[in-house]
Amino acid sequence: MVDHFEPSRDAASPPDDAVLATLPVGRPGTLSPEDEAALAEAVRALEGSSFAAQLSGLVGRQLGFAGNLLPARVTETANRAAATALRYALRGAVRSLSGDAQPPRNRLHLAAVAASGAVGGAFGLATLPLELPLSTALILRSVAEIARGEGEDLDDPEAVLGCLEVFALGTGPEAGLGESSYFAVRALLAKSVTEAARHILTRGIADEAAPVLSRLLGQIASRFGLVVSQKFVAQAVPLLGAVTGAGINAAFMDHYQRLARGHFAVRRLERTYGAALVRAAYERLRPRAPGGEAPGSAVPRVAAPAGGGSAA
Repeated sequence: MVDHFEPSRDAASPPDDAVLATLPVGRPGTLSPEDEAALAEAVRALEGSSFAAQLSGLVGRQLGFAGNLLPARVTETANRAAATALRYALRGAVRSLSGDAQPPRNRLHLAAVAASGAVGGAFGLATLPLELPLSTALILRSVAEIARGEGEDLDDPEAVLGCLEVFALGTGPEAGLGESSYFAVRALLAKSVTEAARHILTRGIADEAAPVLSRLLGQIASRFGLVVSQKFVAQAVPLLGAVTGAGINAAFMDHYQRLARGHFAVRRLERTYGAALVRAAYERLRPRAPGGEAPGSAVPRVAAPAGGGSAA
């Protein structure tokens, strides 16, 4: 449980003279060469190919066929499962990371998530409500360890919620959820994150059903649920079985580990240089990052509900 919280510096404010004296050497108003390279890598991670593109490489043309057949109830089921999984993960995985910092155990987490995917692949979609909370908790634990490796203090409620933000990233433009760029998603969540952090400061993290936490979890789950539904579609393809189910879950974990590395690298640079400078450098680097998927590479979205709403 978070039992103390010291408000951090407003990331949007410029650093004072004492902070400027500690900045890495570079031209005034710029990142150091090392930090510029780290930011470029973060841009590639955060604005690069989506989970849908990774799935296409695993299951090929069959995926489009399955996606066209699945009804809108699939996304409804996926969204409910995503919201439940995030609540369980918030309650368990991050809280268990107290103690001395350790190197991120990404391969261990990847293997565990792949094993849970093998079960889902072998027994079908009925296992999703059971398998998803387990894989989500393992992913969140890995994300939290990546965060701590980038200097985040997991006793700070805002850092804990920064781990949850990762699940809202990387949906890709094919999602139909509006602006999907990294900073746009962070802006969308900013107010809810602030309010939820205040709640955790005063009441702790145990009451995840509180309205301010439910609102944030709902916003994140709507985006996470899209990726879950894509995973759902892939695991519905006939004859995939346990082996490809494990591969799908390994890709699921790898997707969020990659996003976490980018997200927390950006946050680390913001603590050093200020948000405005990092945002400007990010946008300058963004056109040089790999673009979205080639035409036809994305997973087709499932059928829209009657009335024309998006299935995502």
